[in-house]
Amino acid sequence: MSLFEEVLNAQKHLENVVTATPLTQNLNLSDEFESTILLKREDLQIVRSYKIRGAYNKISSLNEKEKANGIVCASAGNHAQGVAYSCNLLKIHGKIYMPKTTPKQKVKQVQLFGKSFVEIVLTGDTFDDAYASATADAIKNHKTFIHPFDDEKVIAGQGTVGLEILESFKEPIDYVFVPIGGGGLASGLSEVFKHLSPHTKIIGVEPKGAPSMKTSIEENKNTPLKTIDKFVDGAAVKQVGDKTFEICRYNLEDIILVPEGKVCTTILRLYNEEAMVVEPAGALTIAALDFYKDKIKDKNVVCIVSGSNNDIERTAEIKERSLLYEGLMHYFMIQFPQRPGALKEFVNNILGPDDDITYFQFAKKNSREVGSVVVGLELKNKNDIMPIKLKMTENGFEFQYLNDNQDLFTQLIG
Repeated sequence: MSLFEEVLNAQKHLENVVTATPLTQNLNLSDEFESTILLKREDLQIVRSYKIRGAYNKISSLNEKEKANGIVCASAGNHAQGVAYSCNLLKIHGKIYMPKTTPKQKVKQVQLFGKSFVEIVLTGDTFDDAYASATADAIKNHKTFIHPFDDEKVIAGQGTVGLEILESFKEPIDYVFVPIGGGGLASGLSEVFKHLSPHTKIIGVEPKGAPSMKTSIEENKNTPLKTIDKFVDGAAVKQVGDKTFEICRYNLEDIILVPEGKVCTTILRLYNEEAMVVEPAGALTIAALDFYKDKIKDKNVVCIVSGSNNDIERTAEIKERSLLYEGLMHYFMIQFPQRPGALKEFVNNILGPDDDITYFQFAKKNSREVGSVVVGLELKNKNDIMPIKLKMTENGFEFQYLNDNQDLFTQLIG
């Protein structure tokens, strides 16, 4: 069968297994962008992401011997939950390898979905460590490895998202914004639109710190990245799949790179304005709309909200990254005079009435006239930072601006 036929077949396999998630117009975004913005709410899926589609379609296709031998996968998040839930439904034993650094909440969710049919193995510090252990287990024990994206059955399962969109909205769709990690969802969805709605432009969206698909397409070959920013964990991979690369290079109109800080701003906005809880990868497509503001005016636009498995313990980091991106959080290393009243002088002479010190690190050393102080300032208006720098210079406070010194920032702030 062709890939498109595989997607149609997958839809039959997934009937009564996955939720046909809603496609709803978002009024706030539609007003802002003067267009019809529709959200495909895969965050409302059974396992709170679209990953169940590909996992179940693949596992259910195994022959009886393969099912008896069991399956193996590696994941630190949504793929593991999709595989676990599929194993439980199909009564197939699965072993799921996850990094030791995986948050306890995610490990608990995988066990909850898989119940007695899954065994979780925590190994290594990274996904690559877990992947190596999982593939070695599969080879040694003749088990089937369930790849998170580079498998035709997985791609076909993810492609059913595209079928549901076209079944839900009968008017012409001008743009679909789809997040890209390994490329499984983008591949399956784009193949559906190529056959059923070829005029629709499919726009891939990657985090700026992990542009694996965009880099590969620009290099005209599947190119691994040496380093990535792992913050958008559901879409941050060093290398996309060989199969997904070949599909996306022909099917995608464009790929947008979204800064991680802008993703964080979008997460907070969706929570505050829409009561939506989304994970970083789930916010990617909505965060990308600003980059296409002129092109999407008066158009019908679909954004895939891919998942909502967000750890509440990340809230402080999300807020911090958002403030830094918006120009409202600034860090300095300042040479403070080691005398009484220096801090009071700084507050009175340097800061405005709406400026707030949110970070202050100082150890007094009596043998020195000045000491290094690391100060974090949160502003109400991003334009207030220049007057603060000017007033520090005028009042004799020597300083280093840490926001522009990433190495020093990482060492001192984290």
